[in-house]
Amino acid sequence: MTESSITDRDNALFEAGIKLGALYHQFTGSPVNLNTADSLEKAISESISVQPFVQSITVSIDRDMIRSGLNKEFGYCELEGRMLDVKLRVVYNDCNVLVALKYDTEMEYPLMKIEDVE
Repeated sequence: MTESSITDRDNALFEAGIKLGALYHQFTGSPVNLNTADSLEKAISESISVQPFVQSITVSIDRDMIRSGLNKEFGYCELEGRMLDVKLRVVYNDCNVLVALKYDTEMEYPLMKIEDVE
């Protein structure tokens, strides 16, 4: 494979995958409770949105999972991948891709996947 055979689609999907992986590994383990979930969602969104080729991102943290995971003594839990629901749109030249990170209940795994390529 030569550099000339690598397409904008290849680059867009690579960039999207790198961003989801970075998001996951940078933010999982962060302390969170019901009072800080909004600000953590915003921090994640803003951090990823400044990276190259990101057109948009939405981040949602499952409040029910936070509630059920709270440490009774200290009042917080750690952000887990299964709590995240993320949609990320990356545009690389003429290629526009939508990727997602969401907990897959059948697989019991926070799965990253391609949702659309234009």
